[in-house]
Amino acid sequence: MQLVVHADQRQFSVRDSRSRLTGSGWTPVAVECHRIGVEPGGLAIATARSDLVESSVTLAPSPPVLAADAEHVVEADLPVPSGRLVISGPSDYPSQEKYFSVLPGLYRARVSYVPAGPPAVDWNDHEYGEHYRYVVELWPVTERSDVEVLRQGATVWDG
Repeated sequence: MQLVVHADQRQFSVRDSRSRLTGSGWTPVAVECHRIGVEPGGLAIATARSDLVESSVTLAPSPPVLAADAEHVVEADLPVPSGRLVISGPSDYPSQEKYFSVLPGLYRARVSYVPAGPPAVDWNDHEYGEHYRYVVELWPVTERSDVEVLRQGATVWDG
């Protein structure tokens, strides 16, 4: 599923439809190293811009091949007990949220930051920050794992 998400406040989330994120996942290590805030009900994904950003969500049967062009890659567990994922920006109304159906269960989520041009929709040309495509790949797992950075991008973005 290809998406354009309003990453207001330089973030968007991928979460179980029965959960709300509180911001508690944004620890100093999450901000400086992981670029994702992990909470029991979902993931907040930091973006380089507070703007419209391109993203994709893909479901795979097993861990996919690591994207060669990704500057930063991180993995974390994502429980989806409802079987329904919600992808949204922090200020989105319910009508603006995007939904993705999966089998209920525990998933491993890989978030890859792939350099890209501006999205093919109107975007804020006055906003600073690089353009990335935020690739979210999910696959079912049976055991929990810690957050793992597979490729560390720059830890501080300009802005």
